[in-house]
Amino acid sequence: MKGTYLGEFEELVLLTVAMLEDEGYGISVKQEVEQRTKRTINLSAIHSTLYRLEKKGFLNSRLGEATKVRGGKRKRIFYITPFGVKGLKAAKSLREDIWNSIPTYVLQK
Repeated sequence: MKGTYLGEFEELVLLTVAMLEDEGYGISVKQEVEQRTKRTINLSAIHSTLYRLEKKGFLNSRLGEATKVRGGKRKRIFYITPFGVKGLKAAKSLREDIWNSIPTYVLQK
């Protein structure tokens, strides 16, 4: 399964794209991840992660329409693939399995 492992930041970005649906582009993903994690994120880190997730098959993208606000430039909109959904479900299942394996008294400390 080389190349299909989801790192923590990749998982956050993938979850965010899934949540944003048709509004998953660089700036919107950056703002949402920053708001939810209370961390400052570099836009280039978001872009490189989006493209890496696309290369791994977790995301696809398309060019949106050109707008005057963007000086005629088109946004690249990312969206989750069925493989991406499968990857998120597997990551969630793994985390839940590990959480459920922690003895109760350990978490009461």
